[in-house]
Amino acid sequence: MTPIDVDAAKAQLQREGFAIIPGVLDAAFCEDVRARLWSAAEESERRGAPTRNIGIDPNEHNVRVFNLLDLDPVFVDLIQHPLAIDIVTSLLGPGFLISNFTANTALPGSKSMKPHSDQSIVVPEPWLQPWSMNIIWCLNDLHASNGATLYLPMSHKIAWAREAPADPRAGMQPFEAPAGSVIAMDGRLWHTSGANVTEREERALLFGYYSRDFIRPQSNWNAALSPTTIASLSPQMRGWLGLGATANMSLATPLAIRSRREAMS
Repeated sequence: MTPIDVDAAKAQLQREGFAIIPGVLDAAFCEDVRARLWSAAEESERRGAPTRNIGIDPNEHNVRVFNLLDLDPVFVDLIQHPLAIDIVTSLLGPGFLISNFTANTALPGSKSMKPHSDQSIVVPEPWLQPWSMNIIWCLNDLHASNGATLYLPMSHKIAWAREAPADPRAGMQPFEAPAGSVIAMDGRLWHTSGANVTEREERALLFGYYSRDFIRPQSNWNAALSPTTIASLSPQMRGWLGLGATANMSLATPLAIRSRREAMS
């Protein structure tokens, strides 16, 4: 197996807004996680949380599973994988929270959603610094035909919505990576899901979303996680999920406000 060059990935993430790191998970593990993901989707439906036709995708051929951390311990392991935490810390610094962890399986016939940047969803413009990011786990080979995530090169430099192209999709390219890869993506990078035009291929991706700790997480983990799951977590994980008394009230907040003001001046 080719050694993983984490330093090169970190540099590319800073420079280009993304990095693809192959060979993080082996084939057997990917197969196991895919099976667990389908079981998690069934359990989500049983709990009354639908996985299709939820208003995000154009049709029913995308299977989206939320609250992964409460559905199988393997997802707790992946969200705090040492490589993921190392890369997240390199971009966001040590003061981050786990904002969300979801899955999107594109089945044949799935179509593309609306282009967007994830950071624009959680903080207002201007987007001057990387305050959020995704760690994407590729459970299948990822290519243009099976619904690879599409991204707009260098769009993490877009600070204002008015700077975005009128048609961001026109300049987008697919992430292509073998199963077992990790894709690190700056939260400011404009992207969208691709269309799966194959006849039989599924495309399963896990999206670990992290943000600076002064930003309200997308998931309310205190409400979303069962007492059993919370009891199983390490003190470090509880801190990353904002389950402590301080939640997302960061001591770094004044520094963040000052750096934002300085960048805008």
